[in-house]
Amino acid sequence: MTTTTATELAALLERVRAGREFGANVYSTLDVLHVLYDRVLRITPATVADPDRDRFLLSKGHAVAGYYALLAARGFVPVEWLDDQGGPASRLGDHPDRTLVPGVEIGSGSLGHGLGLGVGTALGLRAQGRTDPRVYVLLGDAELDEGANHEAIAYAGATGLANLTAIVVDNRSATYGWPGGAASRFTVNGWTAATVAGHDHDALHAALTGHDHHRPHVVVAAVTDGE
Repeated sequence: MTTTTATELAALLERVRAGREFGANVYSTLDVLHVLYDRVLRITPATVADPDRDRFLLSKGHAVAGYYALLAARGFVPVEWLDDQGGPASRLGDHPDRTLVPGVEIGSGSLGHGLGLGVGTALGLRAQGRTDPRVYVLLGDAELDEGANHEAIAYAGATGLANLTAIVVDNRSATYGWPGGAASRFTVNGWTAATVAGHDHDALHAALTGHDHHRPHVVVAAVTDGE
């Protein structure tokens, strides 16, 4: 597998940025995305339709800029598409669209739906007897305020969806929080969990591959507010 350097990724992200300002919602997800696409996900431009591919679902769709940069770096979309992101004729909207962008699994918009879709995807793979593909869902900690996510967490734990990994980028922006931190919201429902520094690539890789193959797994990527 080829790798993408931080310098290469920064240059591609700058093409997406095109002089605009990005907030912490974008920068806080870059390292997670980088590790996923360089070291974890089993998917390439040639296998986007392979039923045994891994699935990555971006629930935190407003953080799409880094996602587009990674897709271009890995050859899923032409680099030139980055130059017109958000333009009237562009396929790269302000949220990803699975019908327009190769490699994108879901269209996102309102927060709070990605994990439920991930649960459904993982359940569907299990029903088909496909035990190798994993489903990874990236969401922000504030999304956990949504009741749909509570239901998804409880259902995945109760049914032992061992092929599901959630990644929560946690800058402590959730309105309600959770006693014991974000991870405990999952472990109380039977998930395994790891909490790591959200910009530490080696720690992220160890956490993302640390599932026990028996239960759903969550990785909490802790970042400082404003990162």
